[in-house]
Amino acid sequence: MNEDELEQFALEYGQELAFSIQSQPFGPDCEVFKVFEKMFMLVGTFSGKLLVTIKCKPEKSLEYQELYPSISAGYHMNKKHWISIKSGNDITADLLQDLIKDSYDLVVEKLSVKDRKLIHNV
Repeated sequence: MNEDELEQFALEYGQELAFSIQSQPFGPDCEVFKVFEKMFMLVGTFSGKLLVTIKCKPEKSLEYQELYPSISAGYHMNKKHWISIKSGNDITADLLQDLIKDSYDLVVEKLSVKDRKLIHNV
């Protein structure tokens, strides 16, 4: 995926997820996606590069970084729990969708039972 495709796909898919809210708390160059006030994705340009930064299980983080040259430790985030994805031939729409959904699911798992029921009833 090139940068435009990466950005467009991440933004569109992030908006499709149940109870996902998009905002710009860090300024107009950074889109933040939250579910019930818990962040699961950032999409923005940092140091001249578009990055999609998502939550990830620590054991998967290192695995993804080894498998995919376009995936690195989360930029300006907890490197253990977040990864950043830049454009590259190794990033496909299916992979990006799976990674974003996994990030969303990790956040949803930590929500209250009441909030999880709302999400699962959609």
